[in-house]
Amino acid sequence: MSTDELDWFKSSYSGGGGDNCVEVAIRPDVVRVRDSKDTQIGSLVASHEAWSAFTALAADTQV
Repeated sequence: MSTDELDWFKSSYSGGGGDNCVEVAIRPDVVRVRDSKDTQIGSLVASHEAWSAFTALAADTQV
């Protein structure tokens, strides 16, 4: 499956001004993350467990 066929959504923590935005596509086997400004450079692939740990840590460290 190409990344063009995935259902991408923008992170709720991404800024509204177009800077620092990431998009996430959740699949049954993995979570993909990409830069919304340059979608052709590829995506980071993480397991659901790793993504959950990352988002939990990120939520705990919000300023």
